[in-house]
Amino acid sequence: MGGWPQLVETRTVRSGAAPGTVVRLGLRDEMLSNIPVTIILFYAHPLPVDDLAGGLARALGVVPVFGGRMRTVPDGLEIVCGDEGVPMEVFAIDETLAEAVGRAAMPNSGLAAHCEATAAHDGSRPLLTVRISRLSDGGTAIGTSFHHSVGDMQTYMLLMRAWSAAVDGAPMPEVTVVEDRDGYLDRVLPPLDNDRTSFRVPDAAEAALLEAEIQASARANRAVQLYFTDAEVARMRAELIAETGRKLSTNDVLAAHVHTTLRDLDDYDGVRHLTMPVNIRPRHEVPDAVIGNLLGEAHVPCGPQSTAAEFAAQIRSWLEDPGQTPVSFRADHRLIAEIGRERMADCVPYAFDPPHRTFSLSNWTRFGIEGLTFGGHPLVLMSPSTPVSLPWVAWLVEGVDVTGFLLTLVVPVRFAAKLRGADGRARLHRYRPEGEELPALIAGGRMI
Repeated sequence: MGGWPQLVETRTVRSGAAPGTVVRLGLRDEMLSNIPVTIILFYAHPLPVDDLAGGLARALGVVPVFGGRMRTVPDGLEIVCGDEGVPMEVFAIDETLAEAVGRAAMPNSGLAAHCEATAAHDGSRPLLTVRISRLSDGGTAIGTSFHHSVGDMQTYMLLMRAWSAAVDGAPMPEVTVVEDRDGYLDRVLPPLDNDRTSFRVPDAAEAALLEAEIQASARANRAVQLYFTDAEVARMRAELIAETGRKLSTNDVLAAHVHTTLRDLDDYDGVRHLTMPVNIRPRHEVPDAVIGNLLGEAHVPCGPQSTAAEFAAQIRSWLEDPGQTPVSFRADHRLIAEIGRERMADCVPYAFDPPHRTFSLSNWTRFGIEGLTFGGHPLVLMSPSTPVSLPWVAWLVEGVDVTGFLLTLVVPVRFAAKLRGADGRARLHRYRPEGEELPALIAGGRMI
């Protein structure tokens, strides 16, 4: 590996128009208002910076929330679409594409400028940052980091599709900016939801324990990336379907396999929960064009003795059961009405429960990353980064050239070493065909 990145240039990218739209953020947006989301996109070719900047400017005109600023008002948060713009940095890095990919998940990789989410509340920080890295073998890394209050993965992909379309001269995606997000959800969601909140108010002892986890997270946890080939997942799925005698999705089997393998390698014997954020748009006929955090979550318990097949079937049953719904919109509002808005800062998501090993898995597949071309050059790999290293959190994306799957998970340091050991690797990849070759970008790297 070479030396430190060298800064080539900086600029602020603006759309050139300030619509002035004020977006009143919803309750879920506020609960996510201290969280940045960082994603690195890798390309095997040089990408002209002027073309990227010009395309991003046009994309910000289509999705203006990313170029605006946040402000705090007496009863919540708002985004003002005023076209303050997005900072874009360009670096030269003495690393190959493979070397950069191997470090992408690290908080200090230097491949992105992590969005300062909490500091952005007063309008002094951007809601999106972009860092372009020119790699030594001609490849390019595009590091993006955005404020989670702006939206979810669907929202991010609308921006990225607009950016790609602007550069490549393709039609822009349709985008709908809702000015009152909770007012909109109140109209489109059913009057009854699952009556289970997505967050809770811990007692003083648990709150102190969780705060200690957060404070120690950077030194106590590590990101580990697992690579599953298409053949490996196909074999996994076939065996689990044969064992259960029912239809199972790729998400069902991968989530169940990883969850039960982590459980079997760990020394915690209690019931563990798998939490999966769920895009509620297709479930409630909300157009894909609507931006925001239109998310619910599945929260599925896994017993100490459940097999991967049994747990995969349990996940599928939960997702297909009409009596289950991932939507907690009304339950969350009732809780805040009961405890008062002044106590929102005391709330924590149910998904954040390290003592009980609650495993949060975000599936970012099937969002159309194969269409994210720039200058006709296809995306080689998309990798999450981990600006906040909270344990038992994971993201699933498509693998190299949109084949296979890359799972990035954050676990305690000692457990990361166990996963990297011979026994951990053997268990995680027990479905991999013997002698199968990995993509050249992955083989010999840091990924398991």
